[in-house]
Amino acid sequence: MNDTKIYTLARDEQRTITIDAPGIYEIQLNGEGAEATITGIFEANGKEQKNITVIINHQAAHTRSNTLLKGVARDTAQVSFTGRIIVAENCPDTNAFLTERILLLSDTAKAEAIPELEILTDDVKCSHAASISHIPEEQLFYLKSRGVPHKEAEALIMEGFLQSSE
Repeated sequence: MNDTKIYTLARDEQRTITIDAPGIYEIQLNGEGAEATITGIFEANGKEQKNITVIINHQAAHTRSNTLLKGVARDTAQVSFTGRIIVAENCPDTNAFLTERILLLSDTAKAEAIPELEILTDDVKCSHAASISHIPEEQLFYLKSRGVPHKEAEALIMEGFLQSSE
């Protein structure tokens, strides 16, 4: 049984895809001029494990994709992102970007961010970025010094992190 959710984009099709549940997702850009914007936001609490795999498969020339995955883990929860951009042979003028960001809200939370590029042609612009971090102490200090309680300061920073476009 294959649990992969597949999205197929045809020539000049533009689609925004929101990933809202753990799993495996494949976005196939099969027609020239196809463009995909892929976003996903995940929160893991308690002992939850959220594993998300996104494969962006550029099968035609002049295609574009922009993927942004964000996650927050607290308690002993775990968030795992695996993202792969594939650009097939003979697919010039492809632009593909993959960003994976995870914020840890406890010392026992775990995270994994694995971006991958598989480029089989020339004349492409592809990049990936990944980060896993805790809330910087100076951000908490700033809010707390202005009378914001610790838990509320943490919640505000988390909300800002999840809502930003970076």
